[in-house]
Amino acid sequence: MLQVPKLLPSTAAFLAKPGQMLIGGQWRNAASHETLPSFDPATGQPIGSFPAGAAEDANEAVAAARRAFPAWKRFSPHERGRMLNRIAALIEKYEDELAELITLENGKPLWEARKEVATAVSWTEYYAGWTTKLTGETIPMSIPGQFLNYTTREPLGVVAGITPPNYPLTMVLYKAIPAIATGNTIVIKPSEDTSLVALRLGEIICEAEIPDGVFNIVTGLGETVGATLANHHDVDKITFTGSTEVGRLLVHASAGNLKKVSLELGGKSPNIVFADADLEAALKGVFFGIFFCQGEICSAGSRLFVERSIYEEFVARVSDMARSVKLGHGLDEQTKMGPLVSRGQQQRVLNYIRIGTQENAKPVAGGIAPDGELADGFFVQPTVFSGVNNSMRIAQEEIFGPVVCAIPFDDLPDAIAKGNDSPFGLAAGVWTRDVRKAHQMAAALDAGTVWVNCFNAFDNASPWGGFKLSGWGREKGPYGLDLFTQVKSVIVNYS
Repeated sequence: MLQVPKLLPSTAAFLAKPGQMLIGGQWRNAASHETLPSFDPATGQPIGSFPAGAAEDANEAVAAARRAFPAWKRFSPHERGRMLNRIAALIEKYEDELAELITLENGKPLWEARKEVATAVSWTEYYAGWTTKLTGETIPMSIPGQFLNYTTREPLGVVAGITPPNYPLTMVLYKAIPAIATGNTIVIKPSEDTSLVALRLGEIICEAEIPDGVFNIVTGLGETVGATLANHHDVDKITFTGSTEVGRLLVHASAGNLKKVSLELGGKSPNIVFADADLEAALKGVFFGIFFCQGEICSAGSRLFVERSIYEEFVARVSDMARSVKLGHGLDEQTKMGPLVSRGQQQRVLNYIRIGTQENAKPVAGGIAPDGELADGFFVQPTVFSGVNNSMRIAQEEIFGPVVCAIPFDDLPDAIAKGNDSPFGLAAGVWTRDVRKAHQMAAALDAGTVWVNCFNAFDNASPWGGFKLSGWGREKGPYGLDLFTQVKSVIVNYS
């Protein structure tokens, strides 16, 4: 069995105590007193436990958030901003412990986890700065008389955030921070695969002295806690990141009280390499675009389109890079790629690899789970498929793992047609030295974000969201504030 590097004392102490949910400022067990285990995906062994919440717990959390909302709404923007900055400072204070916990529960290498913690700090600071800058406008009116028309931005009320396991710290904050910055209260339902990270964040938020009930966490399964929140008539907004299938369920569930819904869903992003590209930069970008975070990222460049004249050489070099990746425990500083987050996800990815082989695609690198000391973990070797056509299931369905499908194209129109031949539209990459070609591709591709000569370049200020089945709404930047506010128009007759 793979040996686990020694943990920080603070991490070990946190894991040694049973996890509890945060509801109305109180740490508590599930009403049923049942728990669920959390696993180290590198070893397959349990590392801790958390409450198996259900409908009763979710209902109490919503009630706590509703009680806290009127007072929180009245806090001044400056006060809310100061509290968010306290959260950011505490995340930075505990960065080593948080990174270790992310790696231990999610599996990603420690260097990736450290980047996630740094993003969490900058994200929280970014929206702390927005609290005092959320303004309305005055509108000139054309009706006869003397009227003053102005608008205000107001919070929605109680928000429910449902988050995935691939970024267990930042995904919770992507939902919670803009929500509470704009005066809402929130109930977070974290992934059952990475709930311990969310609970540690809850302790930090309590340490920052955020008022009771503003931030609540209910752990448990999606079909119980998640479904209760989605159907709850006292929840005003659902914000979700995850699969398109679950997104559809949330849309149906929201119909009861017509709660607002924002969805960041699946992707099957094309990464398009022209023969005139800087090939060394493109190789690094393609490699990073699919194998970063073990491929468990919605924007992963899982469809690699390469101009036919360089296709064979380029795919061979990407395959060589994939074969050189060192798999291992994420806490080992030598590890370049860790395991997938769960046994179920590992089996899903391996099943897609089998499907690809049955479709006569050729795995020229990877394609199996490693044996030896890694056999008990949830590992899959970085996999490159050639001989793929865009109609195959492995080219159309989101795999959410370290699997890339390489497909040749002939010219710019062919690249556009193949790149857009997908039900998803989250992101796309284009590699070329031709400025005109780059702008033509950016205009033609059906994607919420198009990267030119880069991939997976993110910024807190840049809008993020998808076209087609990749979701509704835009997170990040000022666009993210629209998801958690509503506009009120006030008309005053002063004649």
